[in-house]
Amino acid sequence: MYLATTGRRDTPVRPRSGGAGRRVPGTVLALGTVSLVTDISSEMVTAVLPLYLVLGLGLSPLQFGFLDGLFNGVAAVVRLLGGYAADRGRGHKRVAGLGYALSALSRLGLLLAGGATAGIAAALATDRVGKGIRTAPRDALITLSSPPEALGRSFGVHRAMDTTGALLGPLAAFALLWATADAYDAVFVVSFCVGLLGVLLLVLYVPGQQPDPPVRPDPPVRPDPPVRPDPPVRPDPPVRPAPRGRKPFEALRDPAFRRILAAASLLGAATIGDAFVYLLLQDRLDLPVSWFPLLPLGAAACYLLLAIPVGRIADRVGRRLPFLYGHLALLGVYATLLAPVGGPALLLLVPVLVLLGVFYATTDGVLMALAGPVLPTDGRAGGLAVLQTGQALARLLAAAGFGAAWTLWGPGPALWAALSALLAALAGGWALLPRDPSGTPAPGQPQAQIPERRTA
Repeated sequence: MYLATTGRRDTPVRPRSGGAGRRVPGTVLALGTVSLVTDISSEMVTAVLPLYLVLGLGLSPLQFGFLDGLFNGVAAVVRLLGGYAADRGRGHKRVAGLGYALSALSRLGLLLAGGATAGIAAALATDRVGKGIRTAPRDALITLSSPPEALGRSFGVHRAMDTTGALLGPLAAFALLWATADAYDAVFVVSFCVGLLGVLLLVLYVPGQQPDPPVRPDPPVRPDPPVRPDPPVRPDPPVRPAPRGRKPFEALRDPAFRRILAAASLLGAATIGDAFVYLLLQDRLDLPVSWFPLLPLGAAACYLLLAIPVGRIADRVGRRLPFLYGHLALLGVYATLLAPVGGPALLLLVPVLVLLGVFYATTDGVLMALAGPVLPTDGRAGGLAVLQTGQALARLLAAAGFGAAWTLWGPGPALWAALSALLAALAGGWALLPRDPSGTPAPGQPQAQIPERRTA
C-alpha cells in the first residue's frame, strides 16, 4: 500500500504538447475583436460588390477580374511599406491603426462616388491600401505575443474571430438592403460607423509595444575573499542604438523562407478567388439576385468552426501538411463546380461552400504560423509582408487570367484550366515546402524551445 501510494505520487506528470494548457494571449484576443468589428464593416460592402459591378454596372468577367486583381495587387505592394514601417521602432500598432482608419474612410468614398466608376475605383483602392498596410503588422503582433509552439492556435483564434465578422457582415448588408429597398447608401453609412468602432477598439485595447522578456534576478552575492585584492574595473562597453528594423527583402536570405514564399506564390497563382466561385455558382444555379450577398456565409461558417481546431492540429503535427491539404479542398471546389450535378441546388451549393471554408481554415493562418518562427523578431512584419505580397501578386495573375479565359472560352473551359494549374501547383508546393521550418516536433516527440532570432 505504501509503495503503491508513493509510486503514484512520484510519477511525473507529462506536460501537454503544443502549449494546450496555456491561455490565448490578451493581445491576440484584442486584435481578434478589432478584426471582428472591422470585418463586419468590410464584408457589408464586399458581399454586394461583385453583384453591383457585374450585374449593376454591366462589367464583363474580364473587366471584373482585372479590377479585382488590380486592387489586390495594390494592397500587396503596400504591404511591403507597411511591414517595413512597422519594424522601424516596433510601431506595429501605429501602422496597423493607419490601415484600419483608411479602410473605414473608404466607405465614405463609396457613399460620395454615387454611380461614378472612377469614384468607386478610388474608394476600393483606398480600402485595399488600408488592408495592405495593416495585415503584416497585425500578424507580426500575433507572432510576437505568442509562444512559437502555439502559433497555430493563436492564429486559429484570431481567424475565427475575424471570420465571425465576415459571417455577420453579409447578414447586416442583406438586412439593410431588405429594410431600405436596396438603398446602397445605407449600407455604406453603417459600414463606415462600424469601421470607426474597430479603430477605437484598436487604440484602447491593443498594446502598442510588446514587452521585453522578464529579467531574471541576479544570484545571491557571495562575500569577497579577505586577502585577494579587487580586480581592476573595466569600462562598460559602448551602448549600441536600438535596432531600426530590417529591410523587408532581407528575409529572402533565409533558404527556408524562400521555399515557403515560392510554394505560397505557386499555389496562389492557381487560386481564382472567392468572387469568381460565387459568380460561377450564380451562373450554374441561376440564384435570385437578392440572395447573392448570402453566398459567403456558408464558407465563413465552416471557416469559423474549423479555424481553432485546425490551428491546434497544425501545432501538433506540423503546419506543412495542413497547408497543402487545404489546397486539395480548393481542388474539390473546382471539381464540384465542374461536376454535372442535377436535382436541388443544395447538392452543389453545400459542398462548394464547405470545401471553400475548409480551404481557408487550413491555409490562411497556418501559412503565417508556418513562416513566423523562421523570421527574426526585428524583421517579422517586413518578412510576413514579403510573403503576403508574393501570394497576393500571384492571385492577381490568377484572377486576371481566369477572367480572360472565362471571357474567351466560357466558364467551363476556364475552370478546367484552373483545375489543371492547381494540380501542377500542388505537386510543386509539395516539393518546395521545407519539411519542418517552424520547429514543430513530429507526433510523440518532445517540444523543443525555439530560440528567437535577433539582430546581433
